[in-house]
Amino acid sequence: MKKYLVFSFLVLTLTIDAQIPTTPFESSNGKASATYQECIAFYKQLANKSANIQWKTMGQSDAGLPLNLVLFSSDKQFNPNKWKEQEKLVIFVINGIHPGEPDGIDASMMLLRDLVTGKIKAPNNVVLAILPIYNIGGSLNRGSFSRVNQDGPLAYGFRGNAQNLDLNRDFIKSDSKEAKSFAEIFQWLNPDIFLDNHVSDGADYQYTMTLLTTQHNKLGGSIGQYLHDVFEPSLFKGMEAKKMTMTPYVNFEDGNPEKGWNYFYDPPRFSSGYAALFQTMGFLSETHMLKPFADRVKSTYALMQTILDQGSQQAKAIKQARKAAIEAVKKQDEFALGYKSDTSKYQMIQFNGYETGRKPSTVTGMPRMFYDHSKPFSKAVKFYNFAIPEKIVRKPAAYIIPQGWHAVIQLLQANAVQYKTLEKDSIIEVNAYRIDDYKTSTRAYEKHYRHSDVKTSTRLQKIAFRKGDIIIPTGQAADRFLVETLEPTGDDGYFAWNFFDAILQQKEGYSNYRWEDVAGDFLASHPEVKQQLEDKKKAEPAFAASANAQLDFVYKKSPWYEPAHLRYPIYRLEK
Repeated sequence: MKKYLVFSFLVLTLTIDAQIPTTPFESSNGKASATYQECIAFYKQLANKSANIQWKTMGQSDAGLPLNLVLFSSDKQFNPNKWKEQEKLVIFVINGIHPGEPDGIDASMMLLRDLVTGKIKAPNNVVLAILPIYNIGGSLNRGSFSRVNQDGPLAYGFRGNAQNLDLNRDFIKSDSKEAKSFAEIFQWLNPDIFLDNHVSDGADYQYTMTLLTTQHNKLGGSIGQYLHDVFEPSLFKGMEAKKMTMTPYVNFEDGNPEKGWNYFYDPPRFSSGYAALFQTMGFLSETHMLKPFADRVKSTYALMQTILDQGSQQAKAIKQARKAAIEAVKKQDEFALGYKSDTSKYQMIQFNGYETGRKPSTVTGMPRMFYDHSKPFSKAVKFYNFAIPEKIVRKPAAYIIPQGWHAVIQLLQANAVQYKTLEKDSIIEVNAYRIDDYKTSTRAYEKHYRHSDVKTSTRLQKIAFRKGDIIIPTGQAADRFLVETLEPTGDDGYFAWNFFDAILQQKEGYSNYRWEDVAGDFLASHPEVKQQLEDKKKAEPAFAASANAQLDFVYKKSPWYEPAHLRYPIYRLEK
């Protein structure tokens, strides 16, 4: 009887194992990456075989196919409210934002399969959420030549999505359906740790894996401190224990690390910068492009396993630090709209690279730089990983947005911003910004001509608002997101991304011959404006020589000039 039971158990085990799928990466001996269809079929098969996996369709993509989310929970619990009650750590992984960099796609498939089979012990206090392929349109646009710097796989997707957008520049402006869906997924998960898997471009060095971490001062608060002091170091130690030593993301390309390098500044347009707006520790894995595809996938697998292990071990401390940071943001009065590197502070890190040399180019015949793999080195270098906040603004008691700016309001909704609407027409005294000056890029960047170097002035005004206009009180978890997107001088704010360009153009004007007469009467009854005109003519010869400039000056001092021109349409209700 005992022999029969053992035999039955072995037969059952072999049957289950036979039903567990292998990945295209494995069946090709590490040469092929899964297609979109193969990836989705693989996860659906796993979900059908394991009650620990839930397959969810969440939102649309520009490619016309839905985004999918795969959840793994050791206790089969898939309700975020329950996770919160159970103090479970939520880890969110996205793959294929750049489908030509597919390492995470294949590594995640194997990781989840190994969690299901028990090859990797599944932690009870962690929920793992995987977005299998974020850029579906780019994944379907498959080829073998768009990544000239990269060693494998045999075929892969393209960087641009179905709109030819780089989705890792879209997390604030949200021109894509993917970005709008992502915001809703992110807010639904409310992750404690976020990982976006990539492959690097740039310098050559010995490492297979480099790690881009949201800068700790920029993340800020107790969670930023915990990231810098405890969690990030534990990832480096964990990878070293697996004999897969990694280095911080290499932010130089000239072959000379002697002077060290700065941290990579990730504003909220990037995935990790977006995560930081909500006090989530964000990471980008960046495997080295010139290392074999098989090694890169194995290294990505090892990093995700390390994050899973360390996240589980430190779950309580991470949850406490993040909770404290969220509560602190609600009470925080001042916020930074930009950051710069603090060159007075740095960490010394050991860097394993290659010496560079010069040799004649076979293309141009001129000297060219190359990395000499026969001359590896290991030396201590400076890593400038400290940031100084810039452009500090004080948050208001509330922002008021007229309901006509629906594109912005829709993005606030997607990002779980709490607001209310005016119940009746009201005149409210608010602080109103005027756009005094700005620069606009002369070249398109991801479908936009971005504004920068914005100069503003403010004035208390009584503005007539309508029933249905939006009032956003501060003191909520989304405060940092609100300040960084709604303030007009923000590096990645909605003004920078052209959401309010309609205010930059006058809608009414005048004919000179008619305005000459009206302006003359206006100046006669407003001697103070006439004096300003005369003073400006004396001070500025070019102005004194231009009749058009003088007429425009008087017009903009008159009641006929439209108040909406250059008035920023998001108003501050001060404390």
